[in-house]
Order: sequence, then structure tokens, then C-alpha cells
Amino acid sequence: MAVSVLVVACQSAPSTPAASTAALPTMERIALGANSCWFKSNDAAFKAYRLAPELNSFSGKPRILIVPRRSPESRPLLVVQAEGHPAKLSAFGPLMDEPVSGRVATDVKRWAAGGTGCS
Repeated sequence: MAVSVLVVACQSAPSTPAASTAALPTMERIALGANSCWFKSNDAAFKAYRLAPELNSFSGKPRILIVPRRSPESRPLLVVQAEGHPAKLSAFGPLMDEPVSGRVATDVKRWAAGGTGCS
């Protein structure tokens, strides 16, 4: 009996599970972060845009689109997508040529890695 108590006492505490690196869970985290930090916070840099998530992708490339707020059917200004396991991320579109592109890249990398919060 004393031996079993000693073994239990020496075991390390359970670790928190790492964020899944598959494409869909990665893009879900990115979509939640973008929605919260860029849009629901009324961030001035994203005021003219709208988030259009397309996470249910039959192509295996879940993605989010940033489109003009007043013209959501227009061509996307930013596409962030992932594919594979571990997820390979890509971001492209006209917004990546704008000053906000550095922030987009930083935020997306943080959320993809499991980080939370806004910059």
C-alpha cells in the first residue's frame, strides 16, 4: 500500500493537450481570433471589411475570407487557408500588400499555434 501511494505521489501532473495542428482545427482557431479581435472589437483597420468563414471545405482547405463590408459577394481581399496535418498555412490577396499585412501574419501565426488574445 505504501508503495502505490509513493508512485502516485511521484507522477507528474497531467499536461494540457496541445492545440491540434490539423487544418480544420487550426482554421477554426484563426476564424475565432479574427472574428473577436478584428471585427467584434470594431478595430479601425478592419472596419471596411467583413469576415466570411468557409471552414466546411470539401477540398481539404478550410479558409476564411475577408471581403468588403458593403459588398460581401465581391472578390475576397484576403484569403487565409490551411491544408494538411500539420496544417500548412497560406495568406494571400490584396490586403497582403497593405500596411495591415504584418499584423495579419502575426495574428494568424499566433492563433494557429494555439495562442489567444489580440495584438
